[in-house]
This record gives sequence, C-alpha cells and structure tokens, in this order.
Amino acid sequence: MNMQTTLELNDGNAIPVLGFGTYEMAGREAYDAVTCALEAGYRHIDSAAWYENEKECGQAISDFCKATGTPRSAIYYTTKLKLNKGYEPTLKAIQFSLDECGLDYIDLYLIHGPIGGPTARKECWRAICDTQKEGKLRSIGVSCFGIRHLTEILDMGLAVPALNQIDLHPFMTRSAIVKFCREHKIALEAWAPLVRGLRFKHPSIVSLASKYNKEPAQILLRYSLQKGFVAIPKSVSPIRIASNTNLFDFKLEQAEVTDLDALDESLVTDWDPTDAA
Repeated sequence: MNMQTTLELNDGNAIPVLGFGTYEMAGREAYDAVTCALEAGYRHIDSAAWYENEKECGQAISDFCKATGTPRSAIYYTTKLKLNKGYEPTLKAIQFSLDECGLDYIDLYLIHGPIGGPTARKECWRAICDTQKEGKLRSIGVSCFGIRHLTEILDMGLAVPALNQIDLHPFMTRSAIVKFCREHKIALEAWAPLVRGLRFKHPSIVSLASKYNKEPAQILLRYSLQKGFVAIPKSVSPIRIASNTNLFDFKLEQAEVTDLDALDESLVTDWDPTDAA
C-alpha cells in the first residue's frame, strides 16, 4: 500500500484508501487544511453539507489542480446529504452541493445518516440513484447506517450502496455491520479512525507505537488500512496532516490486528444513529 492505493467499489469505481476529513472545519481554515492535505499527497477529500465547508473544499481542490496541473479526475471528492426529507428535497440538496463545490461532479455522495424514518430514507435513495444515472454522482452510498437501514435500501432493488461510512476503530469494531457489508460488497469507511484522540494513551496503542517507532495515530490508521477500511483522518495542523500519511513503511502483524480488535468497548466518539427508527 501507498498514498496512491485505491479500493475498488462494487460499481467499478475506485476510492483512495486514505482520505482527508474536514468535519468541524470552516471558512479559511477548511480551505487551508484541504490545500495542505493535497500538497502532502492526499487525493481524497471528505466534506458534507452539514459541515458548511463544501465551497471551501471545492475551491481548494480547484485551485490546487490549476496551480499544479493536476487533473480534476485525480482528486476524489465526497460530500453528503444533510437531511432526509424525501425525493424532491434530495434532488435540490444534491444540486446545491454541486453548485457549492463547483467541481462539475461528485465522486461519492452519501446519505449522511438514517434519521428521518424508512419512507424518507427510501425516497432519498431513489433520488440519489436517479441523479447518479445523470452522471453528476459517480458513486453513491450511506453513512452511519445499521443493518436494518441497509436492508431497507437493498430491498428496494435499486443500486447497492457502494460504501457505508461509519465510526470504526479498535474500540468500536461493529463486527455485525462489518460482516453484513462485506457479504453485500459494501465498502467500509472509518470516519473516526483516530478515535478522536480518546485512546492515544491506551497501553496497547502505546506499546505498538513504541515497537514500530510510530505515533499512536499512525498505529490506528495502519489498523484501519489493514482491516480493509478506507480511513479519513482529520487535522488542521500541517505537521499532523503530513504525519498521518507516514503509514506505508511498516505493517502490523496479524496477531496484533486481532489483539486490537479485542479492545472493542462500543466506544461512541461522536454520534451513533445506527439504531434509529
């Protein structure tokens, strides 16, 4: 694996296995952080309507491409539906995101969460599938969906979600959801692979960091990659942004990955709507 490594999705498209998250970044901070990430070698940027930074993320990507001669197709851009309000509101939300980012198309568009009920979720998915057929969305998926929510979507007989972006790390392994997604060829993406820093001092993480002469964040990110997850760490620090890419000169032993799995404590780092009605 390296910074250019991608994972093939069930629709035939490929997603870079290491991305850059922009949650809780706004304005100039978001623009500068995305620019820094692109300069550090990231080619996968994750935004959302809820973050209110789609404009800055898109502008940073456009400016970087223009300044470096990098084609737009070399940068993978994800954004997400803010609210599940039905078919027509979803069409309008998608167009709003396209207008905000200014990138002509979106590489991956996700339903941000399952809140809103089954009818709303299904109508949102129908609108997303229809828009994908128009070429505005390359891949489509969901975020924070539990097995029941995923089953609803699959039972519609439309496109199978390409990816489920969810809270995944050694302290929240979500074994049942992971198993279900793999059975249905739905890729998994960890939106909090660093556990929001809550377990950097855990003895197991510290021990591995010492063994491999790495930082706790790098151990956690390497774990995600070796589990076959797409990982999207976030930071506004140029030093941390660069440090989070130093993952490809070491490899955890399989027994160590298994030991990390055993640390599961169902730790919720932000929100967990996987059981939403």
